[in-house]
Amino acid sequence: MKSFFIGNIEVKIPIIQGGMGVGISLSGLASAVANAGGVGVISCAGLGLLYPKAKGGYADKCIAGLREEIRKAREKTKGVIGVNIMVALSNYADMVRTSIREKIDVIFAGAGLPLDLPSYLVSDSKTKLVPIVSSSRAAKVICTKWSSNYGYLPDAIVVEGPKAGGHLGFKKEQLSDNSYALEALIPDVVSVAESYKKEKHIPVIAAGGISTGEDISRFIQLGASAVQMGSIFVTTEECDASRTFKEVYINSTPDDIQIIESPVGMPGRAINGEFIKRVKEGLTKPLSCPFHCIKTCDYTKSPYCIIKALYNAAKGNMGKGYAFAGTNAFLAKKISSVKEVIDALKADFSLATQKRI
Repeated sequence: MKSFFIGNIEVKIPIIQGGMGVGISLSGLASAVANAGGVGVISCAGLGLLYPKAKGGYADKCIAGLREEIRKAREKTKGVIGVNIMVALSNYADMVRTSIREKIDVIFAGAGLPLDLPSYLVSDSKTKLVPIVSSSRAAKVICTKWSSNYGYLPDAIVVEGPKAGGHLGFKKEQLSDNSYALEALIPDVVSVAESYKKEKHIPVIAAGGISTGEDISRFIQLGASAVQMGSIFVTTEECDASRTFKEVYINSTPDDIQIIESPVGMPGRAINGEFIKRVKEGLTKPLSCPFHCIKTCDYTKSPYCIIKALYNAAKGNMGKGYAFAGTNAFLAKKISSVKEVIDALKADFSLATQKRI
C-alpha cells in the first residue's frame, strides 16, 4: 500500500477510519488507527452525553468532550488524527471551531454540504478540510463555492456510496441502483478533482461497504487515492464501544442488516434487533428533547430519539438502541486488534494487486 497526502500531511497507509457515533470511534480507536499509519477519526456526534459531568448545558458538554477526546488521542499517538462532524448537527459550528482551536489534523464533514467550512479557518490554521459527498455534483458544488467564496479547495474528498453504515445520502430507491454504486461514483468524482489539478491536488477517498484488501485495490485502480472503512474497526479491541455492541456485529447475518427510516429524514443502514422492532410497533415515542442535536429533527414527530438510541447501543443496552453498520458488517467473526486488522488488509491488498498485474 502506498502512502498519500492530505494537503501537506503524509498518510502512511491509504486507510481512513470512518467516524462512528455515538461513542463508537473516540480517542481509543482513533489513536490505534493513527499508530498503525492510517487516519484515526473521532466522531463528534453526541459527545455531550459521554461527558455528563462537564460544566454547562448539552452544547457546552459537547465542546468539553471533543476537546478532551482530541487531547487524549494526542497523548496516545503522533499519527494523523481527524474528526467527523455532521453538517446536520445543531452544534456543527461549535464542533468545527473547537477542532480548529485544538489543531486537529483533518476535519471530515458530511451529512449535508459543508459550504461554509473554510470560513472557520484562522490565519495560523493547519487543519485540513475534507468534505464527504455522495455524488460528483455535490463535489463540484463544494469546489466551486469554496473556491469562489474563500479561495480554498478541499484537501481531499470522501465519496460515500450506498453500502455505507449509518445515515445515507441517497433516496431509498437509489440504494440498489447500479448507477449510484460506489464503482460508478468514484471515476466521476476523480474527474471533478482532476479538473482543479493546476490549482491543487485533491485526492479522492472511496467509502461505503469496503471491507477487504481486494476492495481497496479495486478502488485504487478506479482512481481513488485511499479508502475510508468503518465497520471493520468496530470489532477491534481498541474500539470505544462496549463488548456487547461489538458482539452484535459478530453475531449478525446478512439478513439482519436492514435499511431503516431515521428520525432525521434520511434512510440508514443498521443491524435489526429488539429496539428496531419496537420502533415499527410505535412503542418508542420521545416525550421531550433536552438535546436538540440535529437541525432537522422534530421530537414531536419523531418515532424515537436517535441520539439516545445510539448512545444506549454503544453502552451495550441494545434493548433501548441499535447498531448502525455497513452492508458487510456481518463478515466480522471475532474481536481483533487494529494492528491485526490492518496487517490482514495489507496482505489481502498485496495478493489482489499482484493478481491484477
